[in-house]
Amino acid sequence: MFRALVLFSRRAKPRRLNFKKHMLNPNLDEIQLDKAEYERYSRHLILPEVGLEGQKKLKAASVCCVGTGGLGSPLLLYLAAAGVGRIGIVDFDVVDHSNLQRQVIHGTSWVGKPKIESAKNRILEINPYCQVDLHEVRLSSENALEIFEPYDIVVDGTDNFPTRYLVNDACVLLDKPNVYGSIYRFEGQATVFNYEGGPNYRDLYPEPPPPGLVPSCAEGGVLGILPGMIGVIQATETIKIILGQGKTLNGRLLIYNSLDMSFRELKLRKPPEEHRAVIDKLIDYEQFCGIPQAAEEEAKQQASMNEMTVQELKELLDSDRDDYFLLDVRNPNEYEIASIPGSTLIPLGEIENGDGVLKLKAMLNGHNLVAHCKMGGRSAKALAILKEAGIEGTNVKGGITAWSKEIDPSVPEY
Repeated sequence: MFRALVLFSRRAKPRRLNFKKHMLNPNLDEIQLDKAEYERYSRHLILPEVGLEGQKKLKAASVCCVGTGGLGSPLLLYLAAAGVGRIGIVDFDVVDHSNLQRQVIHGTSWVGKPKIESAKNRILEINPYCQVDLHEVRLSSENALEIFEPYDIVVDGTDNFPTRYLVNDACVLLDKPNVYGSIYRFEGQATVFNYEGGPNYRDLYPEPPPPGLVPSCAEGGVLGILPGMIGVIQATETIKIILGQGKTLNGRLLIYNSLDMSFRELKLRKPPEEHRAVIDKLIDYEQFCGIPQAAEEEAKQQASMNEMTVQELKELLDSDRDDYFLLDVRNPNEYEIASIPGSTLIPLGEIENGDGVLKLKAMLNGHNLVAHCKMGGRSAKALAILKEAGIEGTNVKGGITAWSKEIDPSVPEY
C-alpha cells in the first residue's frame, strides 16, 4: 500500500533548488565580537579547535530547529549558549504541565502559552546576542522550503513520521544537513542526514511503519532525562558542522540505551542509486504515512462498535444492575495510577496474545462487557479482537481521561 503512495521517480535526477550557502562559508572579516562576547565565550576562545575564527563561524551561522519539545529544549539551550547567531524555531503547540517532566526550556509560568514564545524568552535569557526567528505554524509541504531556505542547518526535534519525512525531503531539495534525533521510552537515536554526500532519512527508513505500530511518547512514555542526552548530541553535531571540526555522525546511527548506559553504532550506507527514491518535490506526508487511511478504518470500526459515554457509565455504576463486567485494558502501571471503581484489569497485550481472551471468557459468566482504556483507542482495539472470538462489548468513549475530566476530578490525569 505504501509503495503505491510514493510520488517519486526512481530514474529522474534530483532537482536541487538554487540555494546559496552564504553562512557556512561566511566572510569572517565582517563578523566582530564585542568586549562582552569575548568574556562570554572565553572558554571557547581558548580552545585551539574553536578559537576566534570558530566563534565567529558560530555567530555567523543560522540553525532552524523543528520542535521545542523534549529534543528541542536542550538543543536550543546549548546552541544559544554556544553563540549560534541566528536560531529559527518551528512549533505551533502550547506548554502543558505534562511537558515539564522533560522539556526543560519551559517553566510552570508558561503553561498554556505558546512554546516558541517560552523558548525565545529562555534563549534570550541565556544569550541576548542570538537572533531568534519564530515560525508559529504547523510545518507542511506548502511552507517547509520557504521556512528552511534561509538557514544553514536544520535540526529535527519532531516526534511523528509524517514530519520526519517532510523535514528530510525538504533538506534534500535544499541540500542542507539534517541533524536527526528520536526517542522512545529508554532508548534514543541520533545521526546526521544529507551531509557531505551521505545518506538521508529515506535510506534508513524507505517506508513508514503502519500507523499506530510505534506508540508516541504520550502512549508509551519516555524517561525524562533521555531527550536531554539525545538533544545534546544533536547540538554537538550541529556545532561540529558549523566549526568544520571532528567526525560527525554522517553515515553512522548512534543508538543509546539509558537503562544499560550503553552506546552502539550502526553503519548507514546509501543503497545503489537505482534503488533510491529520488526526491523531486514535497508530497502529502499524512497520506504517505497512511494516516487518513487509518483514520477512515478506525471510523468504520467505531461506527460498527457499541459505545457509551462516561456519563452513561456513571449511571450504570450507580444503578442496582449487576449484569455487566467493566474491563480495563491498560497496563498494570497505569491501573496503579488511577482506576474506575469496579473495573477488572486485563491488559491489551494479554488479549492480543490470546491469554486475556481465555481469561475473560472464564470471568464473563454471561455479563455484558464494557471496556475502557486511557482515551478509548486501545479498548476499541481490544473489543475488535474479542468480537472475532465471539465476545461482543461496548466501548467507553474517552476512557478514564474523560472520566477524570467529566465525572471524578479526583482521579489523576496522566
